[in-house]
Amino acid sequence: MLITNAPKGTQDLLPSESYKWQYLEKKFKEVCDNFAYREIRMPTFEHTELFERGVGGTTDVVEKQMYTFPDKSGRSITLRPEGTASVARSFLQHSLYAEPMPAKMFYNIPCFRYENKQKGRLREFHQFGVEAFGAPGPEIDAEIISLALTFLDRVGLKDLTVHINSIGCPVCRKAYNEKLRDFLRPHFDELCDTCKSRFDRNPLRILDCKSEICGSLCEGAPVLLDNICGECREHFEGFKAALSAMGIKYEIDNSIVRGLDYYTKSVFEIISGGFTVCGGGRYDGLIEEFGGEPTPGVGFGLGIERLIIRLEETGTVIPDETGIDIYTVPLGEKAKAYMPGFALKLRQQGINAETDSIGRGLRAQMKYADKLGARYTAVLGDNEIDSGKCELKNMATGEKTELKLDDVGAFLKKTH
Repeated sequence: MLITNAPKGTQDLLPSESYKWQYLEKKFKEVCDNFAYREIRMPTFEHTELFERGVGGTTDVVEKQMYTFPDKSGRSITLRPEGTASVARSFLQHSLYAEPMPAKMFYNIPCFRYENKQKGRLREFHQFGVEAFGAPGPEIDAEIISLALTFLDRVGLKDLTVHINSIGCPVCRKAYNEKLRDFLRPHFDELCDTCKSRFDRNPLRILDCKSEICGSLCEGAPVLLDNICGECREHFEGFKAALSAMGIKYEIDNSIVRGLDYYTKSVFEIISGGFTVCGGGRYDGLIEEFGGEPTPGVGFGLGIERLIIRLEETGTVIPDETGIDIYTVPLGEKAKAYMPGFALKLRQQGINAETDSIGRGLRAQMKYADKLGARYTAVLGDNEIDSGKCELKNMATGEKTELKLDDVGAFLKKTH
């Protein structure tokens, strides 16, 4: 039945898996704090024009993948397909340009794109991202790469390579586009329909086409990096120098053009085992495109689903930090009446405590405590309640410790 199946391209995040996300979210925030990036939260949907103008009308995202619909007032609304355009809109709306620069922000968001489900790609997917506005030099381009690498290293992902390129600015891209048109013109009739429509408007997007035919037709095309202007060349050389100064190894990859039109100058991808886990670059014209003053910007997006897949492929264990500190076992009616208040007192002290709520027997409760991964168990009957003392059993070692009931919380905090 449809009502018992999630829509195609979406997935449930079950309690048995959610700890992985919570761990990664915690680590990403910690790293962003280390780099002085502060969190921003944006609406899940925006006016459609924001993405048409920001992401680009000739991109696959806008032409094929956006979830767009009229609201009840007839306004065209789109579920967010990526994060940068929304952050740029917020930067302008709330006059963040009037604050000290650079404005450095990070986010953890769901995004939506209508595309065929494949490995690590869903119609509802999730991204970590960072954006930095107001810093024109290449040093901050290198900084955000170092942030991404620090995060990936901290969560245990190895075998990383940084691929970089420059796609120039509107000035040098205009001349390059003419060269690319000249190269592709003899093969125009062989291009897919989408690329034919892009030929005059934005031929650079043809290089990003996923069609094997279009890909083969682009073999031997002029290299964009060989055609960038002096200013873009100087920025790219500074970008490479900044990476080298940080000890970050990189490869120049002429095939990287990224799939969104707002990119200028530096673009990059971080790859693990042939799997792109992070990508981004500079977008110096985006704020101006939205009606603001010229403001440089740079950022990246990192797919959480793709990251988890890669971590599992490499055998990296994501620790479960959401376990139970103590499972309390009631024996007898007096204990059953006493236990909810006792468990509440522990929980109010910040202890992860659980107790029986469905009438299991002693043996079944101990098995359940083991299944939950409880660090300690305590069996409370009439004697324990009357004496005000109990015995805590360490489930890993079997060691037992006698304590006053009032001291259980402090002991558990001390031994955590």
